[in-house]
Amino acid sequence: MVFEAKESLTDEEVAHGLKLVIRDGLATQAMVTLTGGIFLVAFALQLGASNTVIGLLAAIPPLAGLLQIPSIYIVDRIQSRRLVVVTASLAARLCWIPIILIPFFLSPGQGIIVLVASIALYASFSAISHCGWNSWMRDLIPQDRLGDFFSRRLTLSTVIALVISLVAGFFIDTWNVVVPDLSAYGYSVLFLFGLIAGLIGIIFLARTPEPEMIVDGGDDSLIAAIRKPFQDLNFKNLIVFLGSWNFAVNLAAPFFTVYMLQRIGLDISVVVILGVLSQVMNIVFYRSWGRVSDRFSNKSVLAVSGPLFMLAIFAWMFVTLPGIYALTYPLLILIHILMGISLAGVSLASGNISLKMAPQGQATSYLAASTFVNSVAAGVAPILGGLFVDFFAERELIWTLIWRDPVQELVFVTLDIQQWEFFFLFAFLLGLYSLHRLTVVQEEGEAKEQEVVDELIAGVRRDMRNFSPAGGLRDLVKFPFSALRSQRKKRR
Repeated sequence: MVFEAKESLTDEEVAHGLKLVIRDGLATQAMVTLTGGIFLVAFALQLGASNTVIGLLAAIPPLAGLLQIPSIYIVDRIQSRRLVVVTASLAARLCWIPIILIPFFLSPGQGIIVLVASIALYASFSAISHCGWNSWMRDLIPQDRLGDFFSRRLTLSTVIALVISLVAGFFIDTWNVVVPDLSAYGYSVLFLFGLIAGLIGIIFLARTPEPEMIVDGGDDSLIAAIRKPFQDLNFKNLIVFLGSWNFAVNLAAPFFTVYMLQRIGLDISVVVILGVLSQVMNIVFYRSWGRVSDRFSNKSVLAVSGPLFMLAIFAWMFVTLPGIYALTYPLLILIHILMGISLAGVSLASGNISLKMAPQGQATSYLAASTFVNSVAAGVAPILGGLFVDFFAERELIWTLIWRDPVQELVFVTLDIQQWEFFFLFAFLLGLYSLHRLTVVQEEGEAKEQEVVDELIAGVRRDMRNFSPAGGLRDLVKFPFSALRSQRKKRR
């Protein structure tokens, strides 16, 4: 059979498979860049979407992750993760066809309905695909190289996202100048190219080898499979941390683009450039975070990158006081630098720590349970944000310092919280709680924060010395295939 799994893979097959995983990552990143994030929000705003709709669009993908639970049954029964992933990914990516056609055939009101419905279907099929993909990668990638492999994959993906987002941002601004009455059609062009990139990624997925699933010899009922991760105290602590973290982040993060486009009034190209700045910092720090996670632990990475990201969220409250002032643009630049550095570590370590702590043979149920909690938290947060935005729009918290002397009175506005800033404050406080929950998670190889910072700085210095020469660029992206090892055989 075309999608038949092998009992064991040779070193050459594993090496070839990892190359294909990276290529799929690049194609998928191209699609995600062109169809999501800034461009999806801007397209929705172009159609006249309300804040509630923006929150709903941000909530749909994580809420669709609830389908990870029935996906366990699908993956375990079919016993071919590649077949599940390819089929579900194809169905998901074809859901972008109706979105592409919205400006041609539908009114803005009808377009919003089709947009929400299509995103819901896309996210649902993607959730099924992710369940099989996580388990597949758990058995394909050597465990002692998870950090290094995914840091390289994410680095290359970020380079692709950087270039594509810049070109797409200037394309949209140029399109709006040339044909201002047909602004929505420009997004259809971007989405079409994104769909093509996504279909190319599926070809790479279909060619990636799959080792046979390792079947747990215990009770394989669905309820029993779901219950096991919550009976594991350490993994349950990890789930609590990840759930609270995702709620905190998604309470504010989905509205960053809306905040810059509407509150500050930035052009989409400027928003893209700020996003590119974050991606550049991702590129610089991904590999260093990967080395730190392999040398110490993923928890050590989160203990440093997590507070840094919360600091960036806290800084959003001072971008306007209440309008644009001298520090607005410097703060935006600083915030995006901090988010780029910290997200490189958070995204790498939060994914790898679940993979590492999931017992072999039970990866599907453990990872699905983690994704279930994360999905609920990340899905509820932006919906609450969208629903309560009007409530906070009519309220304001001002903190001023007043200096009086016999000649004059000086008033300094040190803090002015309105509407979106309330979400940033709540997200910051909840983020501090989630970091407290991280302290009870146990992972082998934990290190003190200062050791992690020292190793990170040293690694960045090494990477920056090698970044400009041609040889250094080759060294940045090469993968040590000689270190690959065979996968374990199926447990009998």
